[in-house]
Amino acid sequence: MESIQKKSNGKPREECGIVAIISKNPSTHVAQAIFQGLMAVQHRGQEAAGISVFDANKSINTIREHGLLFEALPLEKLSKLWGNVGIGHVRYGTAGGKDINNAQPFPFETPQTPPFAIAFNGNITNYHLLKEQLKSKGIIFLTNGDTEVIANLIAANTLVTKDWVENLEFTSKLLDGAFSLVLLTNEGDVYAYRSGNKPLCYGTANILNTECYIIASESCAIISLGGKLIGDIQAGEILHVHQDHFFHREKLLPAEKNHCVFEYVYFSRGDSIIDGKSVHKTRERLGRNLAKADEEFLNSREDIIVVPVPDSGRSSALGYAAESGIRYEEGLMKNRYVFRSFIAPSQAERMNLVRMKLNPVESIVKGKEIVLIDDSIVRGTTMGRIVKLLRQAGALKIHVRSSCPPVRSPCFYGVDFPSREELIYCRKELTAKNHEEACIQIANEIGADSVKYLSIEGLIDAVELPKKDLCLACYNGKYWFKSDRTKEFLTNGRI
Repeated sequence: MESIQKKSNGKPREECGIVAIISKNPSTHVAQAIFQGLMAVQHRGQEAAGISVFDANKSINTIREHGLLFEALPLEKLSKLWGNVGIGHVRYGTAGGKDINNAQPFPFETPQTPPFAIAFNGNITNYHLLKEQLKSKGIIFLTNGDTEVIANLIAANTLVTKDWVENLEFTSKLLDGAFSLVLLTNEGDVYAYRSGNKPLCYGTANILNTECYIIASESCAIISLGGKLIGDIQAGEILHVHQDHFFHREKLLPAEKNHCVFEYVYFSRGDSIIDGKSVHKTRERLGRNLAKADEEFLNSREDIIVVPVPDSGRSSALGYAAESGIRYEEGLMKNRYVFRSFIAPSQAERMNLVRMKLNPVESIVKGKEIVLIDDSIVRGTTMGRIVKLLRQAGALKIHVRSSCPPVRSPCFYGVDFPSREELIYCRKELTAKNHEEACIQIANEIGADSVKYLSIEGLIDAVELPKKDLCLACYNGKYWFKSDRTKEFLTNGRI
């Protein structure tokens, strides 16, 4: 795995989006509705997209292709997908994995097992160990991703389990890591499972005058279809839905929540509700807590403005401005037709995107002292470019503020923090005497006058969920694994 063992070809680690729709009317075709739902979670992945549908012949038909949704799934392809039950996926792979076979949904069928398709979001930390075990039993792999490993486990378990529920229960016990998935069977059933870390919710909508059941990574997908959010799938929950019956909790397995706080900081769309919490309101509270921690600094400033990095820093900047009483200004304009630089796969692509996506508003920033708010400072390269743009537009001083704590550790659970060498705070922490000196060094590297981060305590307070229910590994390095073998493998291979 490239992200763990640099010598091999690379294992994609994904932060993706999932949508499943089940229509009660067998004559309703759901492919275009799934497409619309996926549009709402396009921010979760732009490398590939796909849809699988169950048709009247009890067949599962799948289309998937590279690119944004409108590129991967044009109308002429969607119109050929007939069926009232389906699942869809948008993909972001962080290392290699450009083969279309790594795109999802992943259809699977063998002579010994019934056909099914799965769509998956997350990262299996014991992927390599499981893959080697399956290879030793003669399994041949066509991709380098986690999803095919999961599919092979599910297929093998159909031979020793009585139904799909028992199969998912047995499979989930083998998997270490963080993931949500939906499974489409050849009987038109959809099963959903959430390990805890990755979001997954469900609701209903009236589509083409028919009641439909929806499962999605984020509530914004349900709302975009004119639907109503019912709730979040719980950690360890197996949810089952069929055209003939409503959502049914089949089982609730023992599982720790370990909710990913980065969903609230960055990944999720602002209008989503994740585990009962408004993402936008949470980000506003992040900004307010950041302003409270910055009170002494702000008391010594007069002609200063708050400027967000759009769009990710806007909610936090609004909170910062409201708490501090400092004037909020849109000092940076965004090109809406360029996607997010954090999840562009390579550094060269990220840098080029920054040049295209943001322009300073000279009439606002010229001659001003600026508090520049963003959700995070990960590698520092994007922020350095933004600071340079503002300097060129005439900003006098630029004080960079991050509405989350320093990212100190790589993420094994599906967020693209693949190595300490890429994390700017880790690099500076090695030579700095303390946190304050590390921030000074970061400010010098990105060209800012000062840098400040929100504390972990301020983050937890803003999220308003118990600390024990949160994954803070990227901030404090405290990882959680089911298996000691996984921990040993990752420690030797990557940490």
